[in-house]
Amino acid sequence: MIVPLEHILLLDGLLFFLGMGGLLAWRANLIMMLVCIEVMLNAVMLAFVGGSARWGSADGQLFAIFIMALTSAEVSLALAMVVYLHRRRKTVDTDQFSEMKG
Repeated sequence: MIVPLEHILLLDGLLFFLGMGGLLAWRANLIMMLVCIEVMLNAVMLAFVGGSARWGSADGQLFAIFIMALTSAEVSLALAMVVYLHRRRKTVDTDQFSEMKG
């Protein structure tokens, strides 16, 4: 490997925690929450591909392709939900969508 596995794991750990921090910071905006989840999933894909390259196995790359398919389906469903909720409530503020709030 040209890049050591430790550097790859450091980078994807940083990306994952940036996504988690963004998810916690922008909990009011539904679109930003989805973007932060995508960043977290990309960090996981990077870890799978780095491990796959390190051990010379294609399993990590297959998992990365599976995650790409999963995220494309998730993005399309989430975008449809955002459009529906925006048309219904005229906002993407997640605090407005809490029906169980007392």
